[in-house]
Amino acid sequence: MRFTINGSKREADPDIRASLLDVLREEFALTGTKKGCDHGQCGACTVLVNGRRINACLTLAVMHQDDDILTIEGLGSTDALHPMQEAFVRHDGYQCGYCTPGQICSAVGMLDEVAKGWPSHVTDDLSAPALDDDEIGERMSGNICRCSAYPNIVDAIREVHAQRKGAGEKA
Repeated sequence: MRFTINGSKREADPDIRASLLDVLREEFALTGTKKGCDHGQCGACTVLVNGRRINACLTLAVMHQDDDILTIEGLGSTDALHPMQEAFVRHDGYQCGYCTPGQICSAVGMLDEVAKGWPSHVTDDLSAPALDDDEIGERMSGNICRCSAYPNIVDAIREVHAQRKGAGEKA
């Protein structure tokens, strides 16, 4: 199978029944993406596929051949962190760190959804979704933090959102 992972073309020959999560971790040693519940309930395995956030434990790798897959390892590096990674550090949004890769990937995907004007279930104004506490809570509800770092995670998301708006990106 052929994949584009973090901008690089990669090939592997996993079991046809392997989840994307297992292939990322076992075939490509990308262990930043975590296996939490293996049932799509915790969000620790969230990655971006063609710019959309998905639970990698709930999808077969074979379904994502030739897709553009972005994991936490592809968002930034130790020398140049992604703005969301920097914000998580500044706001102590990582606590034990287990859920952090999924939280960060989900937050990046969520901000892109907001920028595209996609509403959530709690969006009041469908023509201009605002990113208030209800919106952030709803949009990040698929990502669980057992350490309860939620206020810090929300602060990090708000900061990056404000930076993007300040840079002229669509809210």
